[in-house]
Amino acid sequence: MGAVNQRKDSGGTAAPVKAKRGTAGSASERRDHLVKLAAELFARKGFQATTVREIALEAGILSGSLYHHFDSKETIVDEVLRTFLEDLITRYRAALGTHPDPRSILAEMVRIGFGTLEDHRAAITVMQNDWNYLRSLPGDRFDYLVRAEDEVERMWVEQITSGQAAGQFRPDVDPKLTYRMIRDTIWVTVRWFRPGGRLDTDALADHFVKLLFDGLATGERASQPS
Repeated sequence: MGAVNQRKDSGGTAAPVKAKRGTAGSASERRDHLVKLAAELFARKGFQATTVREIALEAGILSGSLYHHFDSKETIVDEVLRTFLEDLITRYRAALGTHPDPRSILAEMVRIGFGTLEDHRAAITVMQNDWNYLRSLPGDRFDYLVRAEDEVERMWVEQITSGQAAGQFRPDVDPKLTYRMIRDTIWVTVRWFRPGGRLDTDALADHFVKLLFDGLATGERASQPS
């Protein structure tokens, strides 16, 4: 229990007064705010080029105050990327268990991917721009990036392979190559997609699913050998 202060009531006797609650909630909110500010700077300038001083300046605090929340710039980007990957993988796993067949699962996974472009725009940009640098840092702090990538690839490839076995997908395409083309199409979209524009992420996903499953050409397959 928290400390109890004493004050005199109107009759002169000591009456207990509950201590004020701490500011844990506001501290947590402040930390989240700093992470978001830093993520935007990382996305705009690049992780390497962004300094702790610039993050503090953006937040309107002294550099030393930032260290009350984070011990390094790496800790901040770590939180940005982990939050994104945990959300993405959790939603992918849910899709595997709630949709009846590989085609439905892949369509949902496409929608999940496009659906992250707004909430995790900065993290996706950092992943694209700073992946190699973060992986080159000494120690194993960012090894989870590769583990997450491997798990995501496995989920996609398994569904493509299952769809081929079930006769839903063409047997003459390479599952891993197909996944990587889908992956890169989704993530590169963050470079030109602007929230509030003509298309939202649902419309982007619907359009991509249409191209993925129905193709662009009409009539006979465009890949017929000449």
